[in-house]
Parts: sequence; C-alpha cells; structure tokens
Amino acid sequence: MRVDFYQLSRDPVEQVLPAIAQRLIEEGERLLVVDGREGALPRLSRALWEWRPESFIAHGQAGEGDEALQPVLLSADPEPANAARNIALADGAWRDDALTFKRAFYFFDQSTIADARTCWKKLKGTDGVEPRFWRQEGGRWMEGP
Repeated sequence: MRVDFYQLSRDPVEQVLPAIAQRLIEEGERLLVVDGREGALPRLSRALWEWRPESFIAHGQAGEGDEALQPVLLSADPEPANAARNIALADGAWRDDALTFKRAFYFFDQSTIADARTCWKKLKGTDGVEPRFWRQEGGRWMEGP
C-alpha cells in the first residue's frame, strides 16, 4: 500500500484535496476523507462543491444517508461506508486504520509536522508500505525526500 505525505505550506487542505478527489473519481476509484476537527467537514464539503465553477465533485457526509452511493465520503471516522479503497487524512492526525486501504493521502502542516515525521519513520520501515513525500514549490507539487 502507498502512503502519500503532503506537506501543506502554501495552500490549505481545502484547496488541495479537490484535485486529488477528482483524479481518483476519473480513475473509477472512491475516496474516504477523514477529518475530526470541529467544523471541518462542512468546510471540506464547500470546497468540493466550489472547486471549479463549471463543475462540482459529487460527495456526501457520513450520517446523512446514502453513504454507500458516494464517490467521496466525508467523515470523522475512518470507516469506509462508501467502500472506498483510498483514504485522505485531512486533519494532520495519522490513524493506523489507513493501512487497511490501498492508498492513503496524509495531509499535514507546520502545526502537525512533528507527528508526520514520527509517522514517516514508523512507516518507512514497515513491510508492504511505500511512503512518498510531497511538498509545494510555487504552484506545483514536487516529490522529495
């Protein structure tokens, strides 16, 4: 399984997540987005609705019904009620449940960088886990050490 570490230095997760969600949907995949922060799920929902003026990313929120139908499901818990094989940890908190998915996207910023470093070291030596690190340079994402 692959874990992509995204260090948010310029843009907040609300601006980065929609592009990843759109790409996964185009590939026929589903995504579970987990964020346990107060008020985060409505912010993420708004970002998915407003990402591009000409379209929106179809999604739902856990507890609102029809979770199994949602290509992108927003939740405070890492339970894939939409049968997602991809998980995005949007709040900077690693959850070992992410290791049961095909791919994990772990977003962190300056306030959660210490936890991300600890997680990187732990996962770097874990069999069957391929961690990758991404950082923002200008307007682009670059893979790096």
